[in-house]
Amino acid sequence: MTELKELFVSFVDTGNGILWGSVLVYLLIGLGLYFTVRTRFIQFRHFGHMFKLMAVSRTGADGGISSFQAFSTSLAARVGTGNMAGVAVAIYLGGPGAVFWMWMTALVGMATSFVESTLAQVYKVPNKDNTYRGGPAYYIERGLGQRWLGILFAICLIVAFGLAFNGVQSNSIAAAMHTAFGMDQSYVGIALVVIVTPIIYGGMRSVARVAELIVPFMAIGYLAVALVVVAMNITELPSVIATIVKSALGLEQAAGGAMGYAVAQAMMQGIKRGLFSNEAGMGSAPNAAATASTKPNHPAAQGYVQMLGVFIDTIVICTATAAIILLSGHLESGSGLNGIALTQAALVSQVGDWGAAFVAIAILLFAFTSIIANYSYGESNIEYIFESKAAIRFYRVAVLAMVYIGAVLDLPVVWSFADLSMGMMAIINLIAIGLLSGVAFMVLRDYEEQRKAGKDPIFDRTKFPKLDKQLDKDVW
Repeated sequence: MTELKELFVSFVDTGNGILWGSVLVYLLIGLGLYFTVRTRFIQFRHFGHMFKLMAVSRTGADGGISSFQAFSTSLAARVGTGNMAGVAVAIYLGGPGAVFWMWMTALVGMATSFVESTLAQVYKVPNKDNTYRGGPAYYIERGLGQRWLGILFAICLIVAFGLAFNGVQSNSIAAAMHTAFGMDQSYVGIALVVIVTPIIYGGMRSVARVAELIVPFMAIGYLAVALVVVAMNITELPSVIATIVKSALGLEQAAGGAMGYAVAQAMMQGIKRGLFSNEAGMGSAPNAAATASTKPNHPAAQGYVQMLGVFIDTIVICTATAAIILLSGHLESGSGLNGIALTQAALVSQVGDWGAAFVAIAILLFAFTSIIANYSYGESNIEYIFESKAAIRFYRVAVLAMVYIGAVLDLPVVWSFADLSMGMMAIINLIAIGLLSGVAFMVLRDYEEQRKAGKDPIFDRTKFPKLDKQLDKDVW
């Protein structure tokens, strides 16, 4: 039995090393650059348009899930402990320059997010509860005609997001509550199960409503504290920004002869943590994007809104964490501080002891919203495979069990397997959106032409005969 376990661990570690060490990074960055060029730098050309669409995103749902609710659900999943602990790890291992490469990754990832979220809208299907379902599994089957590959993607997502990562998030909450307030982790696990149960049993609309309420509040609260820290150290801000850029480009290390290694470390850590945080190209956010009734009534509209999610997650929230750490002066070699401990120590040094409790509460909100959003991703894919209420009921019980188990146990092998599952689903999704990207570009051209003509864009499927045959007859 021990030998089998060691073999499994070796297999998982090797798989993660290959996927996350090279293959995924090159695929994600390469496709992101390709999408950026093919959309004619949409994330820069139409930066202001994202905010205009966000201003009307709470309307037009007609009893379904609004564009803003879908945005909040995807942001709930994106914004998790990685925005605090992950950023700290990137800076600790890669230096301040890692922040610069996180920014670059996010800017490129915005184009990828547009493509995958637009495809999710194009190929979405209606659901009995007056909402929609969709995502990579659906556009793989309808766009590429490969249901088996859609099922494989769905299984990987259910294992990674629906189950394992929910255990990771509850473990983060329980550990933070124990450290900050001395709470017993088993009691925290029970409390989480009690709170999560009515939300997930309420279905996708329940998840969307809760995300809509909590996500803006938690994001604004965290940013407000970061801005206070920046204001307290405003005179040091220019030098911190200069340090980030110089470190990223190796200018500070050039004199010491360690330029190449330092730049490589900063790039690797910044790109990996950036991709892990904003999830652009992973195939997770499209599951939320597909549920929206968009305004205007066009698939590209949700593509723009989801681009904004990548921007907020990495450029805004991750930068807030980086500012707290770099302005505090706690990034010292030999300090032994890393991960969430580094973020907590940095904030405490700026605002006092209440900073540790604030980080614990922030982790609670960030991780809690990730749990319910991850659940919704899994539900959509369970429905794709089984179309059975019994399967949904079993899945809900399994999710609640993982929430409790994650709170009381640290299961590194399970978490590593989840990373492997997520890596596999990302590979499948990236291949799919690469093959289907022509559809997204065609839809974008239609949207832009209507705007140029002074019209409020409306998607007319009959203008695209080949695509028309692939779409559900009750959508668009």
